[in-house]
Amino acid sequence: MDLFYKIIALLGGLAMFLYGMRVMGEGLKSCSGSAMKAALAKVTARPALGFLLGALVTCMIQSSTATIVLTVGLVGAGFLTFRQSIGIVLGANVGTAITAQIIRLMDVQVGTTSLLYLFNAENLAPIALIIGIVLLMFVRRSSLKNVGTIAIGFGVLFMGLIFMSDAVSTLGSGLSSLLTAFEGNYLLGFLAGALVTGVIQSSSAVVGILQSFASSVGVRFCGVFAVIIGVNIGDCLTTYLVCRIGAKPDQIRTVTVHVLYNICAALLIAAVMAVCRRAGLLGDGLWYSTLDSGGVANLHGLFRLVPAVLLLPLSGVFARLAEKLIPDKPLDSEEQDIADNLRELDSHLVTNPGLALDQSAHLIGHMADVALSNYDAATAQIFDADEKLTARIAQREELLDRMADATNQYIVSLSPYITLPSHTRTQNFQIKALTCFERIGDLAQNILHDNARLAENGTPLSPEAQIDLQGTVTVVRDILTLTVAAFKDDDLPRARAVEPLEEVIDDIIEVMKARHVERLTAGVCNVLSGIQYENMLQNLERVSDQCSDLAVYILSRADSTIVGQEHRYLHELHHSDNAAYRKMFRENYRKYFHQLHLDAANGKAGDEK
Repeated sequence: MDLFYKIIALLGGLAMFLYGMRVMGEGLKSCSGSAMKAALAKVTARPALGFLLGALVTCMIQSSTATIVLTVGLVGAGFLTFRQSIGIVLGANVGTAITAQIIRLMDVQVGTTSLLYLFNAENLAPIALIIGIVLLMFVRRSSLKNVGTIAIGFGVLFMGLIFMSDAVSTLGSGLSSLLTAFEGNYLLGFLAGALVTGVIQSSSAVVGILQSFASSVGVRFCGVFAVIIGVNIGDCLTTYLVCRIGAKPDQIRTVTVHVLYNICAALLIAAVMAVCRRAGLLGDGLWYSTLDSGGVANLHGLFRLVPAVLLLPLSGVFARLAEKLIPDKPLDSEEQDIADNLRELDSHLVTNPGLALDQSAHLIGHMADVALSNYDAATAQIFDADEKLTARIAQREELLDRMADATNQYIVSLSPYITLPSHTRTQNFQIKALTCFERIGDLAQNILHDNARLAENGTPLSPEAQIDLQGTVTVVRDILTLTVAAFKDDDLPRARAVEPLEEVIDDIIEVMKARHVERLTAGVCNVLSGIQYENMLQNLERVSDQCSDLAVYILSRADSTIVGQEHRYLHELHHSDNAAYRKMFRENYRKYFHQLHLDAANGKAGDEK
């Protein structure tokens, strides 16, 4: 029964270690997300630069798996090419060794009068926890809260190591026998390292366990080197399985290179060890030497660094081999459209909200272009019908709906990983923006249906109605173009110019409706065609309304007082003496009423407004 409780203590320590590593990694990613994006975006075709960046990023976030998953996501999003990612993958394998070097602080053995005594694990853990909880509970700045999260994770990680070390020291002879078994059976050690890493899904955690053993009961070089090789293989296999889910060919090639490299590195290490042992270069003194925590960290670091440096010049060979193993899949035209427009939404980026939101913003920009194209196509059908174009409009509308659904789900899926208020505001804004563009696409489809009913009824619009409708279509396209530009460039002056033009469009449509009534009473227009004409005007006005809504959402990003008070903001703006707003309104009024050849009385009314 005593053994049972010792094992529980060991597993509890492992649980604390894994949780601490996860918390620390999340804090580091929150602090360094923008830095990672900026760094990785500068990667060129030179593998050496990618190698250094991969190692640096992995040191920052303390996880090679996280770095490679992030890299796979950036490849899918178009930030990186497959070949640019290879150097990063090799560098990530080296960067992960820094965790073991941090853990070796457990072996700090100095007197209480020495400054280094502060870095003893038993002292460092509670100090980190105290700093972390103070920053989380009593500091409001989000950047310092992230530092607090890192400190908490760091403290919990070391507390877990202390628990594991205490449990390991009480298990003593049993663990010594287990480790001794690996000394005579290297295949068993290799499989044990790969299997445990596959279950835990963290090479740093498994090496941390080995370091804990080394600090308590000691481990011998000949019993641990095969385990560490297995750890490296197990780490890359779990990453491969995670990154294959829903991945594109280039992404699968990236993780395939990761696997190929680690297999080659393992074979290289095994071959070098065998040759050195037989040649007498690896004598019994080193072969049977006992390693402490620092020794395990150094051995792990060498097994990561040396193969990476030797195999880096062969990155082109790895690339060609991966391209042969993972060929491109043929796509039909519709699948190609969807792939081109949805490539940014990569599930591997959701744990990095800053990067993910940049990608969703890019896709919403694509949605804006699709919505504008469909508006142009749908309104062109009013004056020159084309069945082929009608089919294309329907296809494009389906694509727009898919983009809206996928983007909305993607943005919502970021919620568990968002910690910064700025990311929350961006998330809310993007959901509103994609809704506006999706509705504009629907309204374009409505206009197309209204025109189709005219053709079905055999009641075309009168020449006068067509002229008025053409003018209204043009001015609505102007506001739509202005709004799309304001969104894509986050341009506040253009966003402010939308509402004055929207008010002018409301007045224009009122005049168009009045002129239509005059034509009806004069018998110039047909009643049935008049119904569809009214519907078209209504849908055009709603397109303009969506532009108004989106422009206010853009302005609210710079003025938080507008958030949740959009209708109040517009009401006050319409009834204010805002000189800039009034000036833009009058200029638009004169311009468009002149273009549409409306009567002078309306122009005078515009001056009065």
